[in-house]
Amino acid sequence: MKVEIFSDIVCPWCYIGHARFARAADRFRDKGGVVDITMRPFQLNPDAPTEGEPLLPALERKFGGNVAQMISRVAGVAAEEGLDLRFEQAVSANTFEAHRLVELATRQGRGQEAVDRLFRAHFTDGLNVGDQDVLTKLAAEVGVDHPPGEGAQEVREQLDRARALGITGVPLFLFEGQFAVSGAQPAETFDAALDEVAARTGQTPVTILADPADGCDDGYCAV
Repeated sequence: MKVEIFSDIVCPWCYIGHARFARAADRFRDKGGVVDITMRPFQLNPDAPTEGEPLLPALERKFGGNVAQMISRVAGVAAEEGLDLRFEQAVSANTFEAHRLVELATRQGRGQEAVDRLFRAHFTDGLNVGDQDVLTKLAAEVGVDHPPGEGAQEVREQLDRARALGITGVPLFLFEGQFAVSGAQPAETFDAALDEVAARTGQTPVTILADPADGCDDGYCAV
């Protein structure tokens, strides 16, 4: 089963959804199923500067004074999934080059490793995932050849495709190009979606299989 995951590296619900779906995919494989996961790019803030800035002031400018409460909630949910989100040291930055790294990693059979490392770099390590030197080091960590500029056109094409599909929020999980699940759903919802798509493959057009859950949209991310 082919599953495309549209997400952004700076989206906390994408990180959470990715972890939940990974557990469901493992269970599906344990039952004899085959899941081929491809990460797809989405930019919540395509105009963000590459040099980056501390995340908390950026969130406060956008969402006002209740940022602390929002952060506490999402960090608590993430902790339940074994994820360590340190918003106080995270850097807000443009993610296009990070998506280019994921594109190259996917070609080299290491897309999942690259995404996991980028999520951790942003949310736990406080690294600027828009910085070329940082990305070069992360590419080396996951064993990915990372020549300048390569893969950029493919990232632009996939960003255009996401817009053409009408995707405005992430994470979004697209099964066989036809069936969609939106948001960081519970792992049990992903279990059910995988089973249902396995039984329904061949139907068109895109079918929403669950009500939207927590996620981020193109107005950025109210964590």
